[in-house]
Amino acid sequence: MTSQETRDHGISNVETEYLEINSKKAWPILYQHIRNECSNFTYTCNESKKPQNKNLNRYRDVAPYDHSRIVLKRGPCNYINSNLIQVDRAHRQYILTQGPLENTAGHFWLMVWEQNSKAVLMLNKIIEKNQVKCYQYWPLGDSFSLTFLDVGLKVEYISKKESSDYTTRILKLTDIETDESREILHFHYTTWPDFGVPQSPTAFLHFLADVRQSGALDQNVGPPVVHCSAGIGRSGTFCLVDTCLVLIEENGLNSVNVRDVLIEMRRYRMGLIQTPDQLRFSYAAIIDGAKELPSNNVNIDNETVTNHYDVVNNSNSPIEEEDEPPPLPPPRGESLTRSIRAELITNTMTKNDELGGPPDKPLPREPSAHIDTSISSPNANSTVVTNNSHEKSGDGVTVPRETTNDGENSLQTFSSPSNPDMKNELRQRNKEKSDRLAAQVREMKRRQKETEEWQELKRSLFKPLTIGIGAAIVGGGILAICGYLYMRG
Repeated sequence: MTSQETRDHGISNVETEYLEINSKKAWPILYQHIRNECSNFTYTCNESKKPQNKNLNRYRDVAPYDHSRIVLKRGPCNYINSNLIQVDRAHRQYILTQGPLENTAGHFWLMVWEQNSKAVLMLNKIIEKNQVKCYQYWPLGDSFSLTFLDVGLKVEYISKKESSDYTTRILKLTDIETDESREILHFHYTTWPDFGVPQSPTAFLHFLADVRQSGALDQNVGPPVVHCSAGIGRSGTFCLVDTCLVLIEENGLNSVNVRDVLIEMRRYRMGLIQTPDQLRFSYAAIIDGAKELPSNNVNIDNETVTNHYDVVNNSNSPIEEEDEPPPLPPPRGESLTRSIRAELITNTMTKNDELGGPPDKPLPREPSAHIDTSISSPNANSTVVTNNSHEKSGDGVTVPRETTNDGENSLQTFSSPSNPDMKNELRQRNKEKSDRLAAQVREMKRRQKETEEWQELKRSLFKPLTIGIGAAIVGGGILAICGYLYMRG
């Protein structure tokens, strides 16, 4: 599609990129590329590893970066699993945090108080799939209040308003020592599945509109506190969509590179957006929101608006039905890797000949919870995902043989010991070596394949279009050249 055709059809660069990736079923490839790029970050999480703070983390592999973590100023400790996300060019700040534990609920409200936050955005339910994903940290009715003596704060219920997908509450937060009080808005989205996405962008954009109109995201108040269970998946999706829509409002429809914005936000908190489906939903919500955002308020009352996500993808987010919630305290990535692996296999089923078959391992975890998937270690503290098929089979991997100093094949030069037990031990030892080498070869091939897939996708997203003498637009930037126009998508 030429640039003129793009303008005539009202298709933005984001939508062109979305359609291109969707047609190639390349969301897992793009998502993995983002993960790989972020794995090069060298930010530390030392505070979360201190013995006194370990029991303050809901998931052992989701930790706050030291350079952007929220530091509490009073109370028994200064640590809370949360980070300040700053996107200066969008004039946005968010505090992303985990769903409070029973022993961190007071710390949570102290953070809201000290950061002067006007609202809390809760994107999960207390119990999901028969697992407690968050402590009941607010009072449920006007006859109840919660007092947190360790931080000197009291929370009282004022009122609530029910909507089909979310509930808006007004809570009263009081400093017991000074008797100073503030009203806190509590926006509770109740239909967003863990590791999944809403059914469509429509309800989500209504939710975003309500949050924006409340003034909770304004610059004259503290940053909103956004949380789900881990504070990275659903929370990251919300912040990415809101930020990109602000940038589009202020700088134009083709001013946003969604991938770059996500990577920028991941520099403040690890792992934002946890699945390829959440990344795809973010694109779809940005596209639909941009079409209906003439100002800073979302206007999606027009019933004729096409639901881009449902129409293009026809997706009902199977991740919710397939995934199993991790135990507490679990590594957050344990159940997630199974979901990503299932989606990768499904999306690449039709490309087995081209890509060399479906991946034989789930995607690696985020940098903070790195799993060595190449070698199985029964003594490792973290869950190790391995593939037990090491012989030459459908994946075409041949087990390399080790060589001795004389150049002969070591697996063929052992003399047979007379002791059957020793013979079995040697055979087992040789098999373990072969398994390790096969797994290492697998890992090398997988990484090479990912690189090739990303290069192919990147080439398809940067197509040269000849229009004579003109200007070049690359990812929203302008570069004067003669003869060609290069345009994203």
